Amino acid sequence: MKIIETSLLAFFLLLPLVLADLRVGFYNATCPQAESIIQQVVQKQFATDSSITGGLLRMHFHDCFVRGCDASILIDSTPKKPSEKSAGPNLTVRGFELIDEAKKSLEAACPSTVSCADIITLATRDSVVLAGGPRYAAPTGRRDGLVSNPNDVNLPGPSFSVSQALQSFTAKGLTLNDMVTLLGAHTVGLVHCNFFEDRLSDFQGTGSPDPSMDPALVAKLSKLCAAGNNPTTFLDQNTSSTFDNQYYNQLLLKRGILQIDQELALDRSTTGIVSGFASNGVRFSQSFATAILKMGSLQVLVGNAGEIRKNCRVFNPK
Repeated sequence: MKIIETSLLAFFLLLPLVLADLRVGFYNATCPQAESIIQQVVQKQFATDSSITGGLLRMHFHDCFVRGCDASILIDSTPKKPSEKSAGPNLTVRGFELIDEAKKSLEAACPSTVSCADIITLATRDSVVLAGGPRYAAPTGRRDGLVSNPNDVNLPGPSFSVSQALQSFTAKGLTLNDMVTLLGAHTVGLVHCNFFEDRLSDFQGTGSPDPSMDPALVAKLSKLCAAGNNPTTFLDQNTSSTFDNQYYNQLLLKRGILQIDQELALDRSTTGIVSGFASNGVRFSQSFATAILKMGSLQVLVGNAGEIRKNCRVFNPK
């Protein structure tokens, strides 16, 4: 871990200009205890449910890919005004209560100061560290968005090919390496059967399982999903609750759960990256810290743009 932290320190000295409007320690003067308050809330939740890391990573990704990292995913839907939460890909996003708890504590300590967008970013970072992932300083200073529309939710799907997924990532200014790296967050992820069931018995209408999935894994997952009620399973079937590079090793063993996961090991443009991360956990950790910070800077609202919500679930009254 010392090697990782030393390398990451060197990286932060060369932060790209894309992060120029954000800065590490943004709340040092206005709410010096902000990051420790969030960390305490995450530690409390992680102690009883270590899978929260995967939940927060997914929330962070889904938020940043739609209108930028502006906490628009947190807005509750109403009968008259649906929000991003009501969009199909977001129906199984979790971790909202943790964000609520952190916001409540922050409002008590520093009213109308810390944005919900920064809470997502910092809580995600803290949960990654608790799961064994890289420790990195996260620039803050984001503002909360004023729009949350389910029609804006257009995320790369679980059955995408590498080329299809890459189009989604490059449209956001992210690279092929960023994509393969960020999908590595699946090392601590959970997924419902409905996202991969087609691979188990009737892959692409063939009437047979996906030949790129290990038959033993097909049998195991088929039994799980047959139980009904759309159960969940770990995306990393090895070290499921640890943030490490084993996700990539599982892909090389044909044990990727989602089609897009397994495609990374099969596509000529990405197989080398997968192999590199599988054999070098430090390289993956360094790449992940770089990529998630880059993603966390997407289309951020800063300065006087947007608002600082009092309640992360609703826009401030006008």
